[in-house]
Amino acid sequence: MKLNLRSLEAFRETLLSGSATAAAGRMGLTQPAVSRLIAQLEKDAGFELFYREKGRLSPTPEALMIYEEVDLAFGGLERVGSLIRDIAQFNTGLLKIVAPPSLSEGVLSMILPRFMDRFPKVRVTIDSRSTETARSMVANRTADCGFVKLPLERADISTVVLSASETVCVLPSDHPLAAHEVLSPELLRNAPLVLLGFGTWTRRQIDDAFRERGVRPEVKLETHTVGSACAFAAQGIGIAIVNDLMAGNFTRDGMTTRVFRPQILHEYAFMTAAMAPMNRLAAALLEEAQTYFNDHTPSTGHRRAVANGL
Repeated sequence: MKLNLRSLEAFRETLLSGSATAAAGRMGLTQPAVSRLIAQLEKDAGFELFYREKGRLSPTPEALMIYEEVDLAFGGLERVGSLIRDIAQFNTGLLKIVAPPSLSEGVLSMILPRFMDRFPKVRVTIDSRSTETARSMVANRTADCGFVKLPLERADISTVVLSASETVCVLPSDHPLAAHEVLSPELLRNAPLVLLGFGTWTRRQIDDAFRERGVRPEVKLETHTVGSACAFAAQGIGIAIVNDLMAGNFTRDGMTTRVFRPQILHEYAFMTAAMAPMNRLAAALLEEAQTYFNDHTPSTGHRRAVANGL
């Protein structure tokens, strides 16, 4: 038997208020309309729910038996309605993000506080995985969104470019090479270097730059995060060649950055699954990320002017 929800509501309100007239007022209906709804429910049920004596309604034993279940059902519906309102107003929810460690430890630590101030009841998780695993998590919607370094050639992922920044050298302010505004492979000849892990896209570009200039890089230490590369540079292990955007979060007092030439750009993007619309929380995080990067991304135009001696 398929029950009419509005009839059940009329039954519940009538039993609670004691009359069809009062129930009608609570439901925004007329008294005859409520009476028709109850009559329809009784017809569907096959038994009476109220005794009718001189215009008064008194619940039957059968009505009292089913009232508790009806009340529980409407309580559940009210909770669903409350949850829908909370979601609509961002008063609840979970946002799952994947991001490289250097981004999580640096730029994201600036973006997320602003996002969480806007949506204080939303819970956020950040997962740092290998690049391929992170991409797969977003594509299959294990994660809601992520931050990725370009290039990215996958039809199952949509991207929005957030920033493009230079490659720079991080070194002590009193290092002899700090006297140069621009550092090239020729100037870095025989200088101990701290480079990010072998095999990455950027590392291949750095190696190519040295090879094309006929210079063998003196790699003293290899690491896998910009933060650790800058930390080792601060300890005098060598000059770190890293992303300018990331380096800004890890350059300590007594350290400085110099533009590396030939130019190697780093592009970062916000990624979501291409096969599904971006959810509202991810869209709000993208908005915060765009605002941050617009305000803080180092100007490649300025770097280019410095590199050209303008």
